[in-house]
This record gives sequence, C-alpha cells and structure tokens, in this order.
Amino acid sequence: MILKINVLLVLSLWVYWGFSQNATQWRGLNSEGKYPAPSLLNEWPENGPEIIWHFDDLGKGFSSPAFANGLIYCTGMIDSTGYLFVINENGTLNKKLAYGEEWTVNYPGSRATPTIAGHLAYVSSSLGNLYCFNLDEDRIVWKKELTSDFGAENIRNGFTETPVIEDDVVYFTPGGTEFNIVALNRMNGDLIWKSPGTGKISAYCTPKLVTLDERQVFVTHTKGELIAVDTKDGAYLWSYPDSNTVDIHPNTPIIQDQAILSLSGYGTGCVKLALSDDGSSVSNVWSSTKMDNQMGGAMIVDGFVYGSGHRSRGWFCLDWQTGEEKWNSRELLDGVIIMVANKFILYTERGDLVLAKPNPEKLEIISKAKVELGSDMHWAHPVVHNGILYVRHGHSLIAYKISA
Repeated sequence: MILKINVLLVLSLWVYWGFSQNATQWRGLNSEGKYPAPSLLNEWPENGPEIIWHFDDLGKGFSSPAFANGLIYCTGMIDSTGYLFVINENGTLNKKLAYGEEWTVNYPGSRATPTIAGHLAYVSSSLGNLYCFNLDEDRIVWKKELTSDFGAENIRNGFTETPVIEDDVVYFTPGGTEFNIVALNRMNGDLIWKSPGTGKISAYCTPKLVTLDERQVFVTHTKGELIAVDTKDGAYLWSYPDSNTVDIHPNTPIIQDQAILSLSGYGTGCVKLALSDDGSSVSNVWSSTKMDNQMGGAMIVDGFVYGSGHRSRGWFCLDWQTGEEKWNSRELLDGVIIMVANKFILYTERGDLVLAKPNPEKLEIISKAKVELGSDMHWAHPVVHNGILYVRHGHSLIAYKISA
C-alpha cells in the first residue's frame, strides 16, 4: 500500500511538473495566432463586445499578455523603468517587478512579450538585456547583457524579440558576429552553444522552431535575410535574401505544409519557401509585393493567406499555392490578424476591432467595435485565453467577452 501511494505521488508530481513547465509562446501555440473558443459568439452586440474589466496602470508599451499559473503577465514602462506586471484574472494587480531601464526614445515603452515557464519568467528589454525572474521569490535569477556578453548591436527601435523556450533551453538572437544566435540554459543562463550565422544584426523577429524527422530547425530574420540553424548545436543550415529598406522584420515566419511564409513591410511583400525534408535548404515557390505586412502577422486557412499590407494598403487574400491575389480591400486600415475558433479578429492601427469570416472572395466583416481605452499606437497583438479576448493598448489591458 505504501509503495502504491508513493508511486502515485511521484506520478502526480511528475504530471504537475511537466504541465507547469510548459513555456508560453508569442502568438499562442506554435506562434500561429490561432486560439480555441468553443462558445465563440457568432456576432458582437451593436456597441461591440462587452468589456469585462480593464487594467489601466500598465505604463507605456506594446507587448502582449502571456497566461500561466492562473495569472496574466505583461511588461510596461513607468517613467523610464521597465516592469513585469502580474495581474489576476479578475483584472486586479497581483504584483509588479522592476527589471531595469526601457526604451524612452522613438515610440517609448516595453516591446517584448514575456515568456513564462513554471515559476520562472523570461523578459527581454528593448535596450538589450535578457532577464530570468523567479516569480515565487520576486527576484532576478540571472541576467545577460546582449551588447557586452554577446557583442550585439542595438537596433534603431530596440529589441522586440520574445525569448523562445523548449525544455530547459532558451533561444535568442543577439545578432553579434560571434554570438549571432545563442542557446542558453534557462535555469542559470549558461551558454549551451553559439552560432555566428552570417553575422547580420538582429531584426526584431521572434524565431520559429520547426521539428522535422531528421532535425529541429531554428528559423528567424536577421538583417536582410531569413536564416536557419540546427537547434542541436547551432550549426548553420541556410539563409535566404529577404530585405527591406529599414531592416525591420518583426513577423515570426509561418510554417505550413513544410513550407515557410515570410512577410515583410516597406514594399517588400511576402515569399513562400519550400523547406527540404531534412531542413538543410529552401527553394522559392513564389513571392509577391502584395500583403507587405509590417508587423501584424498573417493567417493561412483552407489554402488561402489572409493579412494586411503596409505600403500596399488594405487587407489581402492570396492563394497559398500560387501567390495569386484573390482580393484586396481598403475598407480597413492595416493591422494585426489572429484566428479565434473559425473566425478572424482584426485589430487595426486606427483602433478598429473587427470580427470577420475567412472568405477567399471578399473581406467578410461580421462585427466592428472601437478600442477607446488606452494610449499610443494600436500595435500590440491581441490574445484569447479561456474564451476571453485581451487587447493591450498602451497603459490599458482590456478583457472583452467574445464567448457565450
């Protein structure tokens, strides 16, 4: 009986530990921006979805909330100091933890979304510092300065990369010539491997991990190119020229059907690359200057790509196989796209919040609302958790009822 109880206890602790250590991800599972909502409303009330609560003391910033441990985590800047805010799911402040100076120049405020793994939180500051917090003890466990530790060069709008964690490894792109991409032990910050890549500086991108039969591939954007290394040891695999006039590439690459969709603003557009079976090379399938999305992502649904442009104004639908434009609508300003259940939620730079239906024939808008609370630019990516829509607009985090 004692043996049986001990075995059950060990199994219970193992299950608890395994689930508690699952790291959060930028734009949700697989960084795809797709969220479940079993009871999603078919349409919104005339005045928009009901606001359940709003928290208005986040300070300045453009990061999205992350959800773990029954709590909400988000970064923000007050005066010139960056904080990790921990918010209860009823919208009240649990605590806030200072981590250091944040961006005070152009578009001031925090950038990167925190990554949470169990009782540890990982925060990347716009000034090039990577922090690991112990959330139980409210202290910084370790810190890396990307410029002095890895020879990084800060970029014109500050680092925006969200740390990517798998198991006990945290991946990041300092962009130095020697330490271009690094893998660190997430418990103590020790270096596991470094990759010189091609020596190009970082380009705002949160990377994507692609698991194949033969290897796992780390794919990200650095200045003027898409680049891939092997996650086992950082070995360089390939790079593909993909540049724009200002070297700003915040969109995480999208992977589907063993192909990569890379999107870039400033008139560059998007490119579809076929990834070889072993991940060691890519080849061009098609490219288009349409849907030159700056930082709002895109969505691939039933063989069609949906997203907004930048210099190519408006919203687009492209054929995923050929890149052919199916439609272009200028009814809405450019912005972010996520998918909730079987519908899109669009969040434009003008503050329009839109419920839409995937349709390769037209932009099919179901409901519209306006984000009135908050401050500064409408750039943060919305998140859906437990059927609730969360929109961060500057100093405000707003929880909307979008499910029955």
